Amino acid sequence: MKIYSKLTLSVLLVASATMISCSSNDDETPEPAAKPSIYERLGGTKMVSDPDNSGQMIEQGRLNFRKVVNSAIGLIVADIQSNASGNLQAHFAPLLAETGTTQSTNIAKLSDNLTDFFSYNTGGTNAVNTYSGLSMSAAHDPAKNPRMGTKSSNADYTKFEGYVGAAANANGVASNTELYTDIVAVLESLRTPIVQK
Repeated sequence: MKIYSKLTLSVLLVASATMISCSSNDDETPEPAAKPSIYERLGGTKMVSDPDNSGQMIEQGRLNFRKVVNSAIGLIVADIQSNASGNLQAHFAPLLAETGTTQSTNIAKLSDNLTDFFSYNTGGTNAVNTYSGLSMSAAHDPAKNPRMGTKSSNADYTKFEGYVGAAANANGVASNTELYTDIVAVLESLRTPIVQK
């Protein structure tokens, strides 16, 4: 009888420990789901028609990044052409000094490189979203990249962020959203390697 009681007591203790651990798990708040990446929130891997390349498909996230990049480049060039205060002409002088089809081809390459960089670094995982360009430090150092006209100051970089913010707004990313704040955070994370004067 003694052995039976000890065995019963052991089973009851194990069962009650299991019940207690189960009930405490039921009371715990489940961990929140991971926030989707910026790339996913910009449309992710959903395939859509590419408005710039008839008959081709493109990931929605990549297309949205390309739209913002192209709009930002357009704003930069427009400010340079109008000689707006604080424009970034000194930075883009080598690229803008190229003429004709060479210039447009190299601006397209710049757009592709920036689209690759931002798509890859914000959650684009498919092979189309790879970045094989220079590091941010090397890309913004005229001694290492002859297509960069001059080193950037904090004011220059803040101006660039403003162009990107205006381009994001023009493409449907409102300034008062978490997505906009997250994009700015990515840009701010690049300030240190880019600002070199």
